[in-house]
Amino acid sequence: MNPSSSSFASAENDLYQEVVLEHKRAPRNYGPLPHPTHQAEGTNPSCGDRVAVQLQLAGERVEDIRFTGQGCAICMASTSMMTEAVKGRDIAAAQALQQHFRAVLTGEEEPDEAPLGKLVSLAGVRRYPSRIKCALLGWHALMHAIAEHQDGEQRT
Repeated sequence: MNPSSSSFASAENDLYQEVVLEHKRAPRNYGPLPHPTHQAEGTNPSCGDRVAVQLQLAGERVEDIRFTGQGCAICMASTSMMTEAVKGRDIAAAQALQQHFRAVLTGEEEPDEAPLGKLVSLAGVRRYPSRIKCALLGWHALMHAIAEHQDGEQRT
């Protein structure tokens, strides 16, 4: 085994654990949003994760986002990091980020090729297929809330 690749893997694993534990311990944007314009929930029955995402959309922009729920460390960390990544961004940018994040976790895209920012620290989840749903649960709820917005736009 190449000692430098071993130390890289160890550093990557350390970063992953540090980021996940920090976001689990102190999730960002946690708690109900006072006046959400859109919301959706996600549940992972296989491990009991349950997340509700609330949005304040202003036109095509995610003005504010918060979440509530209970889940494993990966679910809570991923949802926490998601709120930081999409808050203040356009809906299209949030959707593109979700697609890249999902592609990295499912092995369709390499982590170093995806524009994920801090979210790349969760790329290690791809080594644990049973945990991918945990990492994507908050993102699924976000996409449902955005779809609700876009369905409403089409009806008007």
